[in-house]
This record gives sequence, C-alpha cells and structure tokens, in this order.
Amino acid sequence: MKSFRGGLKVSLVSIVRIKQGNFEEAITESLRLIQYSFRNDIHDVVIKPNLCYYLDYSTGYTTDPHFVASLANVLRKQISSDLKIHIVESDASAMKCKHAFRLLGYEKMAQDSNLTLSNLSEDKSCVVDTNVNGHSYSFRMPSTIQNADLLINVPKIKYTISSVKISGAMKNIFGCNPYPHKYKYHSRLNEVIVALNKVMKFNLCILDGNVVLGDGTRKLGLVMTSEDNVAIDAACAKIVGYSPRRVKFLSTAAKEKIGQTSFQTVGVPLDYFCKRFPRRSLSTLVKSQAFYYATKLGLDKKLGIG
Repeated sequence: MKSFRGGLKVSLVSIVRIKQGNFEEAITESLRLIQYSFRNDIHDVVIKPNLCYYLDYSTGYTTDPHFVASLANVLRKQISSDLKIHIVESDASAMKCKHAFRLLGYEKMAQDSNLTLSNLSEDKSCVVDTNVNGHSYSFRMPSTIQNADLLINVPKIKYTISSVKISGAMKNIFGCNPYPHKYKYHSRLNEVIVALNKVMKFNLCILDGNVVLGDGTRKLGLVMTSEDNVAIDAACAKIVGYSPRRVKFLSTAAKEKIGQTSFQTVGVPLDYFCKRFPRRSLSTLVKSQAFYYATKLGLDKKLGIG
C-alpha cells in the first residue's frame, strides 16, 4: 500500500516486534498495519524463503521453517483452508534443494503443515527477457512462479559481499533463478538482482527478522512487511547501517521503476531495531572484500561459489 508524504507517494513498511515467540500474531499484525487484504480468488500460493546453503535458521542465515508454517496458517485463515501452498527454492553450485529441504527442517514442516516443496531448477519453464541499464538479460521463468495467484517473499536480513552490501528481499529473488551455476552472474550481480525482480514480480514481502546475522547472531524479534521489495530493502539498509543511496541495486531498481526507496514505517519505530542489529565488524568487512576480489578475479567460478 502507498501513503503520501510531502505530496509524494511512498510505500508503507510495517515494523512489528515478535512477542513471546508468537509468529502468527506478529505476521497478522504486520499485515494489518499496511492495511493489506487478500483477494478472494487466490488458490495457488508461492512462498520463497531464504535457504542459501545448509546453515540452520538458528544462525540467522536462513528462514525459520516455523515462521513459514505460521505464515501458511495465517493465509489459510484469511483466504481459504483449501489453499495450495508451494515452498520454492532453486539449486546453486554449493547447495542442492533436496538436501537443504531435509537438513533445514522444511521436509518435516511441509508434511506437518500440508505444504508442497518445489525445486525450481527441476520445474518446467519458459524464457523471459528484460533489460536493465541498457543491458539485456534472459532467464528461465519457472511455471510454479508464473502460474501462482499470490507470490510471497520471506527473506532474511544480512550483510553480503561488498559490491552488493545487503541481502534482503530483492536478493532473495535471485534464488528463484532456476539456473544452478549462479556465479556466472556475479560480475553484474546488482543488475541481475534488479532484472530478476522485474520479471518475477512478487506481491508481498514478509521478512523473518526473528534471529539475524550481522557480526554474529542475535535474537532481534523483528517482522517487516511491505508490498514493495525495494522499500523494505531500503528499510533493511538503514537497520544494518547503510544509507539506501549506497546500495547500488536499490538506486537501479528505483530508476527502473520497480519500487521506491522512499518509504513510511508504521508500527515500532525503525530506530528501535537499528540500535539492536549486530553491526558488522572490521574482520567481517575484510572477509566480504576478499570475496568481492575473488569474484573479480574469477575465483568464484573455480571454487563453485554461488
């Protein structure tokens, strides 16, 4: 939903504290704050968590399967108990979905909650084309995403390589690309993130910020929700200590008109979580720079990273 500030339209981002581990209550409140209502013709839903690598949700690196199960409960209460809900991810050079779904608790959660696990790298697909900054890109569009009535992005909030700076909503859509050898995109990663968000337009973002990874892991107890992936990432940038103007894919996304870096928060003041996020130390910054230069030298391809 959009709001007006100084005569300009800005995107709403709700900020909610999770109380006593009650994900369902926090998710419901976050939707209420942005006045989001679901259409009544929704039958097929896609949820995209962040499942990069095999690190448990307790590290803050991946989306908590309990959070996803709670979201599924909210959807079935607010839309229909007969919803078909797909949890999607794709293979990467250093991660295979069949292992990640099992090791990260998604197989059991899907069985308990009657959800379907979908590996987008094994899905039927068609070619879609787009361009960003005058550069052309072609991707495979998985049919599960193309045919869904509702697409929900459930990312984490993290630091990432220095050229990109943060991983949040938009970076999570990078994982919808079914091509497994994603290191081929590292030299133009900011543009590719924007390009994928142009062709795979998710309807809603609900960020799992209960446990976060910065300089170490911390229980933050945060849920953020918005209809605008760009706006929610601009809020994420501020939480981790960056100006949104310093995050290249955000300025590119705004230029390509797929979202707004201007946003208005509703709920808990943003500053509450800015003060509590475990900010990056010099040592973790050095590691990020090392990965960036490895990418520039093509070592990521040799090591199979990404």
